[in-house]
Formats: sequence, structure tokens, C-alpha cells
Amino acid sequence: MGRRPFKCYRQIKDKPYPKSRYCRGVPDPKIRIYDAGAKKTGVDVFPHCVHLVSWEKENISSESLEAARIAANKYMVTKAGKESFHLRVRVHPYHVLRINKMLSCAGADRLQTGMRGAFGKPYGLCARVSIGKILMSIRCRDAHAHLAEEALRRAKFKFPGRQKVVASRNWGFTPFTREEYLHLKKSGRLLNEGIHVQLLNAHGSLEKRKPEHVFEGKSRHYHTVAV
Repeated sequence: MGRRPFKCYRQIKDKPYPKSRYCRGVPDPKIRIYDAGAKKTGVDVFPHCVHLVSWEKENISSESLEAARIAANKYMVTKAGKESFHLRVRVHPYHVLRINKMLSCAGADRLQTGMRGAFGKPYGLCARVSIGKILMSIRCRDAHAHLAEEALRRAKFKFPGRQKVVASRNWGFTPFTREEYLHLKKSGRLLNEGIHVQLLNAHGSLEKRKPEHVFEGKSRHYHTVAV
């Protein structure tokens, strides 16, 4: 018996159904690697970031996530080199899909029960995504920005529905814009933590702070727009 086409499971219905002590016998997801490329490279090396954003509310199977990761990773390794980017899959397949298997052989009508007890057995895993949800992200140098966009464009063909490739205004995977990141770094407000940075604000006890981590005034200024 072959696999069902995913059009049977694409629509989001009912509540999430995760793996638990009550829902046993769930098969492993096809995707096991969520980071590829130079994933330990520091935050200052890769300033550019490109996202693949979902434009539909739907289910996305773990098989399609793995296929998209392979397609994007293969293109970036071939064109830019394996040390020139960091790819990250941003969604995880936790929702369990079910199937009510029906026999199709001769004499099956004596064995099957039809719609009696049709809840189904675990069949696979998928991720539930909404409009605007980031599916995959690539951080790289500015010189490889067009390659990252093309890699995610190729990954789009592995998913159902509509997606958009969006160039981020932020620095890498951080929540700060480029101008904000450079300003905070110059003022010594950012603590480097590998591929991320921690913002040092003015909260907390002074006794537990180092002298260079004591600041006066707000760390970020938010501008409100009058409506």
C-alpha cells in the first residue's frame, strides 16, 4: 500500500494532536537535521538574512521539510561553499497524522468494519503553520545574498501552497536592525553569545554586574507612530 497524497492532510482541522503517553507508536519525522552549513560561525560574520515565509494556513509534512532543506543546502554548498552560510529550519513537525487503513483485497468486506471505530492509527508527522510563519532562514555575507534568495526559491517547490522569499532588515538571526545592531555594539550594550547576542539593559542588581556592563539610560528607544 502506497502513501496517501498530502492533499488529504493539507488543511488544518481540529486541535493539535502531539505525541504523548496516550498517543503511542508515532513514526519518527523524516527531518532530523534543522541546522546546516557553518552553524557555529559568529554573529558578526553573517550580517545578511533571508527568510522563506508561509503565505497560507496549512499543514506541512516532515517529508517536504526534509526535501526543502536538502534542496536549499545543496544549492548553497555548490554555489557559495559550505562555510559561507548558515541555514536553519524554523518549524518542527509535532502534529501527528492518522490513517484508518482499509483492506482492498478479495474478501475484505468480511474483515473491515467500515466507519465503526474510524479514529485511525498514527501515520506521519507534520508542522502546523499560519500566514506569516517563517519556515526557513539563511544567514550569510552580503556578497551571497542573491544565492540565498535563489536557494529558498528552489526550496519553495517542495511545499504546497504559497510562500514568499523575504530579505530581512535585521542583522543575521538577531532581533535588531542593522543600524540598531551597529549602534548597540559600538556602545558596548551587546554580549556576544556565538550566533546570537544578548542585550545588556539597565535592569537588575549592580552588585552582580561587571563595571563595563553598567549603563545609564535606556538600551533601546521605541518610536511610536501617531494614528
